Parts: sequence; structure tokens; C-alpha cells
Amino acid sequence: MAALLPATVIWAAPLMAAPTAPPTGTNSVLSVFILPTSPAAGRDPFFPQSNRTYETAGTITNRNVEVTALVLKGFSGSPDHRLVIINNHTFAAGDAGDVTTSQGRIHVRCVEIKSRSVVIEVDGQYHELTPSDNP
Repeated sequence: MAALLPATVIWAAPLMAAPTAPPTGTNSVLSVFILPTSPAAGRDPFFPQSNRTYETAGTITNRNVEVTALVLKGFSGSPDHRLVIINNHTFAAGDAGDVTTSQGRIHVRCVEIKSRSVVIEVDGQYHELTPSDNP
């Protein structure tokens, strides 16, 4: 019986999986979705008779105009964790979210909260809002 034990261990060793290196990412493919602008460009497979995708396609507006609709309502939080309120939406430094304005939704990222202002990013452009910016 003792003679069979080493043979069993040698036989089972090749069955163990060798560690593999993580993929390098050179062959990775990114998924890209393009919103169709007409029924000829594509349809919603779940609602093929719907026109809602074509109504919203191509409605990109000038974001500089929309930034003027952002209102800095105030500051809150403790001194070590400051918060800012923009159009009734609360942000901490580094937070991002959609803010509702009279011109529609604007995706805002709070970059930095200063003592009397806030630096935000909208579509890659930085803006500084102060309480005096309120209309």
C-alpha cells in the first residue's frame, strides 16, 4: 500500500491547473452603442413600433447655455466634510449626478468645494459657481 501512494501523488500532480497571467487587454473590444436617428438606422427590439429613440436623437444643445441655469443654493456639512447644494441636489467633492434645470437635465461633477464657491465640471469644461451667480 505504501508503494502505491507516491504513484498516486505523481499521477494527480499534472491535473492541477497552472497559474495563468491576466489578459493584457490588447485584444479587448469595447462595446459602443449608437442611438439610431431614423427607423432605417435601427429599432428597439422590445418596442419595434416606438418612435421615442428617434425623437431624442440629435437633441444635443449648447452646454454653455445650460450652465447658466445652475444655481448654487448653499453649503452644508461639517468643516471636514463640506457639501454644496446645486439646484436642490447635494454634492460632496468628487460626486457626480444629474441636476434638473428649466433647460433640462445637466450632468454635473463636483470637483472642489471652496470656502465661498464650488468648482464643477460639465462636459469636460470647468466652471466656478458662487452664491452671487444666483439669478
